[in-house]
Amino acid sequence: MPTPLHYADSQVDTHAETGDESRKSVPLVVIHGLFGSADNWRSHVKAWQSVRRVIAVDLRNHGRSPHLAGMGYAEQAEDVVSLLDRLGIEQAHLLGHSMGGKVAISIAREYPQRVASLIVADIAPQAYGHDHDTVFAALRRVAEGKPANRREADKLLAEHVDERPVRLFLATNLERAEEGGLRLRLGLDEIEADYEAIMGAPAGQAPYGGPTLVLRGARSQYVTDAALPALREVLPDATIKTLDAGHWLHAEQPEAFREAVDEFLAALER
Repeated sequence: MPTPLHYADSQVDTHAETGDESRKSVPLVVIHGLFGSADNWRSHVKAWQSVRRVIAVDLRNHGRSPHLAGMGYAEQAEDVVSLLDRLGIEQAHLLGHSMGGKVAISIAREYPQRVASLIVADIAPQAYGHDHDTVFAALRRVAEGKPANRREADKLLAEHVDERPVRLFLATNLERAEEGGLRLRLGLDEIEADYEAIMGAPAGQAPYGGPTLVLRGARSQYVTDAALPALREVLPDATIKTLDAGHWLHAEQPEAFREAVDEFLAALER
């Protein structure tokens, strides 16, 4: 059974001022990456909601969505499609970063009729090696340490993670506990138990032949030149654009990221 995902919905009628009901923009669905949430995309959603309806989702075991076993991409794709059904959205543009990009690719391959276009941020449709051991250790330390405030939480995270930007990102998963102090809102046990699936390839067998934009970071190793031939087998119509950024390109280069997305969508809707 699909997970009832938490989401933020801008509910903007983009042509209310003109009264031209025939030109309403197709909604944009934003899907975060591993250890992220819809909250990470607030500034982008605020910009995009002036021209279209934007739905930012919390994937299972992330943000405010339920915790349950299973992180496979077929399951996560079904979760998002079920949300589209609940919202009465027949077709949407999908934007996914990292793990969320694999979820978006899975939806495009298994439910192509629901996808108007695909935007994939710094991930390729392939399996990757394990590289989150220190992150899991840091989050476990926070869960065990039960910090009273964010300063204490940062000290606990720093025992395993040196990079302050990474610690700040991980700290977005903290929330106030009823008994006081801070706790993680992640389904950490469920994520770690099915980490192999997260590192695996997206679901689906057929290529997605619809309009696709792949944004990659010049300083990231997730979408290298060597990965492009295999990427094009899955996404044959992909336009590849490289930004001067690392893996979190939407946070490092927000204006350039939004400009690339806006140009891509505007070209489709002319």
